Amino acid sequence: MKPVYDLYDRLIESGLTSGQKFTADPLPLDKHVPTSLLEDIVFRKIMYTQQDRYEQQLKKLGITADNAYTCTCYLEQVGNTPKQGDILSWAESSAVVYANSVLGARCNRNSGMLELMGSIVGFVPEFGLLTDEGRKAHWLVEVKCTRRPEAQLLGSAIGMKVMEDVPYIRGLDAWLGTELNDENRAYLKDFGAATASNGAVGLYHVEHLTPEAKEQGEALLREDYRTYIIDDAELERVKRSYPVIWKDPAAAPQLCFVGCPHLTLKEWTAKLTDALRAQNRLQVAVPTVFTAAPAVLDAFKDTVEGYKLQSMGVILSYICPLMYMNNPLCKKKAVITNSNKLRTYTSARYYTDAEILDILTGKEGR
Repeated sequence: MKPVYDLYDRLIESGLTSGQKFTADPLPLDKHVPTSLLEDIVFRKIMYTQQDRYEQQLKKLGITADNAYTCTCYLEQVGNTPKQGDILSWAESSAVVYANSVLGARCNRNSGMLELMGSIVGFVPEFGLLTDEGRKAHWLVEVKCTRRPEAQLLGSAIGMKVMEDVPYIRGLDAWLGTELNDENRAYLKDFGAATASNGAVGLYHVEHLTPEAKEQGEALLREDYRTYIIDDAELERVKRSYPVIWKDPAAAPQLCFVGCPHLTLKEWTAKLTDALRAQNRLQVAVPTVFTAAPAVLDAFKDTVEGYKLQSMGVILSYICPLMYMNNPLCKKKAVITNSNKLRTYTSARYYTDAEILDILTGKEGR
């Protein structure tokens, strides 16, 4: 990474800063997240020695605020929310796919340095997902499940099948309806992150729900589109295909991460409260970290829901779980998650939301 930081310095010295303020991906360190002494030494003395330098560079280059570090910059509390049709210069894969699909903005999957260059000059190369033709769907995905599919699992199945192509998804509105309310946005956030990390999807259309699908319908399908049918059996096949790369596959979970990408939090407070009550427990059975944008945490921590969640033993943090798990020592831990993105890039083991709740409440040992 050193050449990147050196290039940042050259940009700053030349007076080339961004005319538009920007947000950045989550921070890697938080003293409240459990670490051993050796893990902490690796984090601070080896992995993230340039962190202070990097944050100072971002201030000079044009970051919006000291707490503007999140992969969900488009949330209302953060405020970096593009409008339909806006042209973007973004890099974070889960944010790019959300902006393209749920918000109807236009952005290619850029590298971190390329997105900064786009912000500085105020232009990006016009190709791919910035064009009408590039936003047409290569795949018709027919969802024929008997219950609402798990967002992270459905996204994983589609991402691994279509890779970087654009899918047009039919049948999901049977479970989500036709309005982009808060619950559906949270679902599509997690779904899109899985399509982008388990494949390389930068845009998807959900029939009767996402903006361009509501406006154009089947006209978004290319003439040569292919069809992929997803039912309960297909999702189960995909889930069984995930490798378990723990040294001891039968190990008891040592840590749980929920929030990759960052959470909106409220939906999990109610679910965890009900699950603990059903097991006559007051606190989680496994050390648990819920991650969210700093602005979301600031608005949530002092609420009734915030106090309740923390009283259950949940740690609320702004970090990136992936950057935590990149520590070679942390990879040796038996870490569980409901994030297919975190599973894909690290040694964390994937469980569905329901399975995570069973583990956290002691209903299931692992």
